[in-house]
Amino acid sequence: MSLHEYAVMGMTAAVVGASGYAGGELLRLLLAHPALDVGPLMARSGAGRPVGEAHPHLPELADRVLQPIRPGELAGADVVFLAVPHGASAAIAAQLPAGPVVVDLGADHRLTDPADWAGYHDEPYAGSWTYGLPELPGARAAVRASRRIAGPGCYPTATTLALAPLLAAGLVEPLDIVVVAASGTSGAGRSTTRPASDVLADVTAYQVGGGHQHVPEIRQTLRAAAGDAVTLSFTPVLAPLPRGILATCTARLRAGVDTAGLRAALEAAYAGEPFVRLLPTGRWPHTAATTGSNACHLQVAADPAAGRAVAVAALDNLGKGAAGQALQCANLALGLPESAGLTASGIAP
Repeated sequence: MSLHEYAVMGMTAAVVGASGYAGGELLRLLLAHPALDVGPLMARSGAGRPVGEAHPHLPELADRVLQPIRPGELAGADVVFLAVPHGASAAIAAQLPAGPVVVDLGADHRLTDPADWAGYHDEPYAGSWTYGLPELPGARAAVRASRRIAGPGCYPTATTLALAPLLAAGLVEPLDIVVVAASGTSGAGRSTTRPASDVLADVTAYQVGGGHQHVPEIRQTLRAAAGDAVTLSFTPVLAPLPRGILATCTARLRAGVDTAGLRAALEAAYAGEPFVRLLPTGRWPHTAATTGSNACHLQVAADPAAGRAVAVAALDNLGKGAAGQALQCANLALGLPESAGLTASGIAP
């Protein structure tokens, strides 16, 4: 079936949490989608407000009023995106009708181990859904066959895409992984984003010492790639930019591994992937190059003096790190072309 035929069928997407940053990015992408119409728009604290007040960059939706969250009213949607804060989506998901595909952008359904959830969250464990990172081995087929999909976190997406192929190929040691990742301020969500005056010309680490809620998710994905236990030191950094993630990931090299071997592993893993780009040798990722896109840019090199691999990933935390990846998964689950409504090209300057 062609995209035109899908469009004629009037497939509809609902967004729960439409007043937030990720919700707004979903709306922007859906407005340009060739086969999905913007359907019900619901919000928590933003209910009753016009979309134009929350998202003045979306004039086509300016007069639409955000409705209270009523899961029972979403039966007619083909896909429901849950773009609410971590810990809030499980209760909503439990009340959703069985028909629509559901993609959760929050953390509630990502973890397979209840102990991992309990160590970082106060809410009850809600179980795990299909993990929606299509570029992982076997993940694309699993997403296509699923009606409930857990969208990965932004930090885990960048870190996993950078390191998983190296671990799977046995090129680096799984028990000595260090990640320092900088994120733009929108990664904290609209309700907790600090004023520009507080972050301008300032860079700061936060939740240091393994305290960030994405740590168990990163461990989970890297453990699956390595087929063994991993040891992870993860330090998130708040950077003075609205959106973007730059993850610098290092791991101890196995004997005899050089830059060429590391590059070969990434090239083999992502050959033909529409949204993951291994940059030419010597060219390192920039967050700005991925802004507004669903792309992840990668580079890798061996540091022989330190005996470590250095893999760097850049992506838009609201794109491939949230809304773009959620739409990528929805396309797969709905039988649409995976790249429908998405682009690997960023915007500049």
